[in-house]
Amino acid sequence: MPGSSNETARRVAMLREMARIRAFEREAVAAMRSGEAPGVVHPSIGQEAVAVGVCANLRRADRITSTHRGHGHALAKGADARAMMLELHGRAGGSCGGKGGSMHIADFAVGMLGANGVVGAGIPIACGAAQAIRLKGEDAIVACFFGDGAVNRGPFLEGMNWAALYRLPLLFVCEDNGFAAFTRGAAVTAGGGPAVRAEACGVPATAADGEDVLAVDAVASELVARIRGGAGPQFLHAKCYRWEGHTGTDAAAYRPAEEAAAARDRDCIRRLAALLDADEVAAIEAEAAAEMATHRAAAMAAPWPGAEAAFSDVQDAGAPA
Repeated sequence: MPGSSNETARRVAMLREMARIRAFEREAVAAMRSGEAPGVVHPSIGQEAVAVGVCANLRRADRITSTHRGHGHALAKGADARAMMLELHGRAGGSCGGKGGSMHIADFAVGMLGANGVVGAGIPIACGAAQAIRLKGEDAIVACFFGDGAVNRGPFLEGMNWAALYRLPLLFVCEDNGFAAFTRGAAVTAGGGPAVRAEACGVPATAADGEDVLAVDAVASELVARIRGGAGPQFLHAKCYRWEGHTGTDAAAYRPAEEAAAARDRDCIRRLAALLDADEVAAIEAEAAAEMATHRAAAMAAPWPGAEAAFSDVQDAGAPA
């Protein structure tokens, strides 16, 4: 079939990226639990299809903003996995010099404008970046990732309004995993949910199965094409499920075991793997696991930032007048 080889190559590439994300997060969670990595890790295991399906349609010059659960977004956009692991361990050479940790990973070289520890705070940053792109006449777009919990915060409404009003080149991506931290989103969200709220502000919304990377890829491809064509902001509503708790220390006892088990049966990696050669899939997953284990070992052996780096990113505005 014409084009089938290209289609297979794209599927293999997406599987490889999802496998790398999962392997990275498993090492990150293990490092946090062992005490190697300071701070808290918010894993996105189970949600890899959203990050990969969206970023597969972005160019290097495109920007993204992320969340406190942002490892997958960063890796899918092309961020350096070794630098990210160094950052989690607080070591020199990390993405932010070892001073930001898991919730503040950024890599401007690939358009990753940063994870963010404040729920919904990436939305106005994405709007600002998209406004800058428009003012400068650049041929780029911004993808803004956030969870369903963010729709109950002010930045969501402000961002939708701003983006729609100025027809910004912006793709809003709602990773609806059903939980706002430890609380079911439906229990604290009135009305018809994220998509309805976006459309109320004039931002068209399209749903995608967030546990099927091919479905996300297809919808993202269409929405990105609309945005590049000048249609203004678009909203992708992807329902998914995080396998782990809110953090790597959260046992998630607030949700039924059978619910979590059912989500694992819908594993986005296995769904794509079923369409590919089994031996190739095994090799890809083994390679990803080995890569991330190597990065973790390198992070443990890396030096801590020097004391002189403590003030290297602090602005001195001078004494007040």
